[in-house]
Amino acid sequence: MRAERISRWDPEDPQLWERGGRRTARRNLWLSVYAEHIGFAVWSLWSVLVLFLTPAHGYALSPDEKFLLVSVVSLVGAVLRLPYGFAVTRFGGRTWTVCSALVLLLPVVAAAVLVRFPHTPLWAVLLCAAAAGLGGGNFASSMVNINRFFPEREKGWALGLNAGGGNLGVATVQLLGLLLLATAGAAHPEALPLLFIPALLLAALLAHRYMDNLPAAPTDYGAYRCALRDRHCWLLSLLYVGTFGSFIGFGFAFGLVLQNEFGKSPVQAAAFTFLGPLLGSLTRPLGGRLADRFGGARVTASTFLALAAGAAGSLAASAAGSFTGFVAVFVALFVLTGLGNGSTYKMIPARYAARAADAVEAGLDPGEARAEARRLTGAVIAVSGAVGALGGVGINLAFRESYRTTGDARAALFAFLAFYGLCAAATWAAYLRRPRRSGSRHVPTAAEPPEEPTPGAAGREVRS
Repeated sequence: MRAERISRWDPEDPQLWERGGRRTARRNLWLSVYAEHIGFAVWSLWSVLVLFLTPAHGYALSPDEKFLLVSVVSLVGAVLRLPYGFAVTRFGGRTWTVCSALVLLLPVVAAAVLVRFPHTPLWAVLLCAAAAGLGGGNFASSMVNINRFFPEREKGWALGLNAGGGNLGVATVQLLGLLLLATAGAAHPEALPLLFIPALLLAALLAHRYMDNLPAAPTDYGAYRCALRDRHCWLLSLLYVGTFGSFIGFGFAFGLVLQNEFGKSPVQAAAFTFLGPLLGSLTRPLGGRLADRFGGARVTASTFLALAAGAAGSLAASAAGSFTGFVAVFVALFVLTGLGNGSTYKMIPARYAARAADAVEAGLDPGEARAEARRLTGAVIAVSGAVGALGGVGINLAFRESYRTTGDARAALFAFLAFYGLCAAATWAAYLRRPRRSGSRHVPTAAEPPEEPTPGAAGREVRS
């Protein structure tokens, strides 16, 4: 029987875990995946709706305005991630999942109304699209919630599965858009947002009946202050900009790029846009698993090198005018961002578990060290999730500026190549470089700033 609020929860307690903790955690995981999935789909709704807004149907939006539209959606989703991460620890996973699902009824109904009027002013469309960004905040609350349910040894799998299932919402809305274009044509865009009304109501109902609230925890601002003073918080956020930021940014931009780069119709563009997000989402849990097995830093560094190679391949395909080659390389980029998403998120708990291990070696109580690691992990997950999502804004603004100044996507693709090279170098320097010396270090509490780690200690990871 489900309890509304669990009075005590410690996933590292083997007795509690075996007596039903695992079953409780997995039930909340699957329900969280579904709710986050629908949230992602609503967040990505305008990546499909912009394909319908063509001059043939009375719409006068330019490519610049369309890229601005999806940039605004990305921005709102990124900005809301931090407060959503705070909210779930304050109100509980069950309560917040219900509320965050129901509030998304507003942007889907508004979108269904506005797209029926081709002469709607741009500011009104931007406002409606911004409201869809509420779905982007669901990711942070879901990840922070699930992180609290699972022990360290299973976090890579659980967080990867939760995030991957949520990321699939991007592919879902694009598949539904393709189905709608193939059946009803581009004349009825309002049907797409209306499909999500029953899905959101079901998510709220399932969460209300079957999810659990963990013991209430006030927002630990001390942990956030400590995390923000820790350089690893910003390094990991940078890496997440390169992985998740690329995934969501490419997800929003892919159809528009195919339309502008190769002159494809809405149906032709929609026929390919779902492939990348689908495969990228499915590979995210695999990235977590590989990180559990080989270490997050190794998988992440390899992924960034491959992403740089993929960006170079997309440049070559664009220069050659090869539609097939461009789509194939872009789908590969999506797959790589999925792997990198899982491995980068695994690096967060592993980084602070390593810090806790150092603290235990220095004589700190193991329970206290683990609790401190969990506090910092939750804070860094929230911060990196918010900062990383800003990468989606950067992707779309880069494409917008590239088309405005040169008329094609090559300048943006070259910038992505350089950025992935930077991320690969940062991962190697901070987490893989051979240590010059060893030694334990003091582990700070939330009340004091962290020390700069010694070389070697900075790169030490815990592998489950």
